[in-house]
Parts: sequence; structure tokens; C-alpha cells
Amino acid sequence: MNGTTSVSGLSTVEWYAQLTKPFFAPPAYLFGPVWTAIYLVIIISFGFVLLQCLKRRLPFAVLLPFMLNVLFNAAYMPIQFGLKNNLLASLDILLVLGTLVWAMASVWRRVRWVALANAPYLLWVSFASVLQLSITWLNR
Repeated sequence: MNGTTSVSGLSTVEWYAQLTKPFFAPPAYLFGPVWTAIYLVIIISFGFVLLQCLKRRLPFAVLLPFMLNVLFNAAYMPIQFGLKNNLLASLDILLVLGTLVWAMASVWRRVRWVALANAPYLLWVSFASVLQLSITWLNR
């Protein structure tokens, strides 16, 4: 196998295309540019928090939800498109959403711009969570 074909014989693109999606699902080509912009925000804001923590200007308790968020975010693609497991992907996207809210709340009083910079990420992950949960429900 070349890594894009599963045991069922469907490529990742074919597998995702055949899933039943809700009426509000955006076209697939939109995800790349949106995530690229969001990843830029994540790199800058999360990187700032990491550096401040390493300089001991922020406690580890502020960094922890950011670290977990990156971990859960990185796990999503392999779960959704590697394992092709909608249920686990739904759980993971909820963990991404939960850790993002936690991260934004933990940094709000100390470095407000970091929380505000992540507002578009919060909006997108909220939408992506509803989308993923809908896809999981429609394809149960």
C-alpha cells in the first residue's frame, strides 16, 4: 500500500468524498488555506507562551493546555484520515476544542493578546467540531 489506500481499497480522498456530509460542509479545498492561516497563529502565539514559560515569566500551568492542544491537533489527521475513524476523530476534535478554551482562559489575565489572537482558531475549531460530530452521526 502507498499510505493513501486502506484495506478497503479506498484512497483517503475517495473515502472522505463518499461520506455523507451535512448541508453546511464547506468544499474540501477550503480546509487547506484556513488551517494554514490558523497554524501561523498557533506557531506565533503558542511559541510566545512556550518562550515565556522557558524564561520563567509564565508558569507551566499556562503552557500545559497549549501543549495538549498541539498534541490533540496533531493527532486529528492520522485518526480521521489514516485510521478513517470518525468516532475517535470526534473525540479528538472535542479535546482540541476543550484544550483551546482552557489555553485561552489560562493565558487571558497574563497575556491577553495571545487569547485574542486565537479567537479565529476557536471559531474554526467550534465549526469543525460541529461538522465532525455531524459527519460521525450521519455515517454511523
